[in-house]
Amino acid sequence: MAAGAPGGGSTVANTYEKARTWLLLPSWLVLLGLSLIPVIMMLVYSFLTKEFRGGVIWEFSLAAYDQFFFDRGLFGDEPPSIEWTYITIFWRSFWQAGTATLLSLAIGFPTAYFIATRPAGSRAIWVFLITIPYWVNLLIRTVSMKFLLRDQGPLNQVLMSLGLIDSPLHMVNTNFAVQLGLFYSYLPFMVLPIYAAVERYDFSLSEAAADLYASRWVTLRRVLLPAVKPGIIAGCILVFVPSLGSFLAPDLLGGAKNYMIGSLIEEQFKGNAGNWPFGAAASMILLTIVLIILLLFARQQTRHERKEA
Repeated sequence: MAAGAPGGGSTVANTYEKARTWLLLPSWLVLLGLSLIPVIMMLVYSFLTKEFRGGVIWEFSLAAYDQFFFDRGLFGDEPPSIEWTYITIFWRSFWQAGTATLLSLAIGFPTAYFIATRPAGSRAIWVFLITIPYWVNLLIRTVSMKFLLRDQGPLNQVLMSLGLIDSPLHMVNTNFAVQLGLFYSYLPFMVLPIYAAVERYDFSLSEAAADLYASRWVTLRRVLLPAVKPGIIAGCILVFVPSLGSFLAPDLLGGAKNYMIGSLIEEQFKGNAGNWPFGAAASMILLTIVLIILLLFARQQTRHERKEA
């Protein structure tokens, strides 16, 4: 008797209804152990007191958040003023991550479209070529990028040998180097979601638009982009969020003048000079800002989908 038949057979969904909770239990435990518990630990640590030799003292305090937002002088006895140092670092981090995301989108979208429009038999090869460099550890790739960009590195030597420049360009410890490092590190996270979306796109829609005398620009803007929008959004999130918390590229390629929030947080947990509560507070502030942005964006998307429905 077929599943779900009137004679009393149960559907496949009903077969696993009672076992669904147990089947999902391992996934929930992994998410709890690797995601929720570390966040809760950071939240708790952000309200504790710094221990002089590193670590924390289990006494409730708002000193870490006060240190982030207010400057009370060297000895802490002056009237509070806004602490612009950390706010500037946050702003620089968002600017760098946003620029890296836009650059990845500008390069990643044409790349993904090109791969998705190749013959089916060769697409896997193109995807393979995109991912090959990322089989190497991120630290090694970042150090290699620094070697490439240094004053006496291969890039400057090639430019000088071609007569394009007379003296080496100083690229290491600049915003350009950080942008290039972030772009190189996370470009596949933009290409792959967009490629998956374009691969599912029905190209007969573009043909129909052409039949109705739509230009290529109009077809791209009014037909293709709305259809692959979920892939673009996913790619932007996958590039923006890790770029925001990155510390390898700023540390190795940016130097002290291009300090980012990831470097600030990482520094607070190193050695005896670190400030664990402050590092945890900075992490929670960053997490809160990112969650607010994502929630507002998700809310806007939900409203837009309701209007279209």
